[in-house]
Amino acid sequence: MSEPVRIGVLGFAHGHVSTYCSEWNNSELGIQVVAGWDHDPARLRKAAETFGLQPYEDVTALLDRDDIAAVVIASETSKHADLAEQAAAAGKAIILQKPMALTIREADRIVEAVRKHGVPFTMAWQMRADPQNRQMKQWIDSGELGQLFMIRRRHGLAMGLQESFADSWHVQSEYNRDIWADDAAHPIDLLYYWLGVPESVTAEIESLYNPRIPMNNGIAIFRYPGGPIAEVNCSFTCTAAENTTEIIAERGTIVQNYGDATSCNIARPGDGPGLKRFEAATGVWTASDIESPPNHGYRIRGLAQPLAEFVRGERPPLATAEEGRTSLRLVLACYASSLQGRRVTLDDPMIERL
Repeated sequence: MSEPVRIGVLGFAHGHVSTYCSEWNNSELGIQVVAGWDHDPARLRKAAETFGLQPYEDVTALLDRDDIAAVVIASETSKHADLAEQAAAAGKAIILQKPMALTIREADRIVEAVRKHGVPFTMAWQMRADPQNRQMKQWIDSGELGQLFMIRRRHGLAMGLQESFADSWHVQSEYNRDIWADDAAHPIDLLYYWLGVPESVTAEIESLYNPRIPMNNGIAIFRYPGGPIAEVNCSFTCTAAENTTEIIAERGTIVQNYGDATSCNIARPGDGPGLKRFEAATGVWTASDIESPPNHGYRIRGLAQPLAEFVRGERPPLATAEEGRTSLRLVLACYASSLQGRRVTLDDPMIERL
């Protein structure tokens, strides 16, 4: 293999980036993490010791290095726009952790910076890399299911039950919005990846447990012209689950189990398939040969290789800056609907004001 591509990390707030850095220690992936910055000195010091990278207290000094071709932005969400603008101006390829930004205005700044400077950019959407999710997209796109009627995607975490999580940056307004914006973004983007942009959104989001971890349960319905009707069901006070996805179609049904942290991290009741498909014509269930992940960490590690391939110029982005902005708009539309108590379209004025 040719010389590895050298990259830097801007912020270690988002825990997933530590998994990528660990995986990129494998020289076969062609990536070398050489530098890092964080506004939190303790977090920066820990990352430098763990991964053997050069720590920087100043972002500009890191970005001035000619040998660094790309950066991973994994800071708190409120810092994404500033860091993306600086990285783009320095000519670095950008991998951006989710969610893209706090507001549409911030997302616009990221899109404009990427366009102005012409740098490669991808969102780090792990669900777009999951093999079973990609298989379901292939079945949807091929048309072999016939007409799609309904899709339900359940997504959960137990973080909302943990008192210590209330002290994390994920639920501090100066750094992030709340747990819905932070993590419901995953299945919402997955629906966008599968189906495109919906016609309207209806949502109910509530703070049902610890008020210091707000918006911890919610349901959003996405209407597509002529179907399907798609649902995202998120509970961040969920200790156990099994079923993750159901797709109801003219020629059969798809069922996926163990496709999120809540379902794949616990002991499973049996050895049934994680992904299976029912054919209406034959009346038979057929199991996919794509195995379910043994745990959530396995799913996160699975993103390291496609991100490495993107940085090396061997594959397109998982999601462009424009797509990242659209996913954010869908997330914010959920808030606009819940706050107003009605169905909203994606041009609803409240979305821009949130």
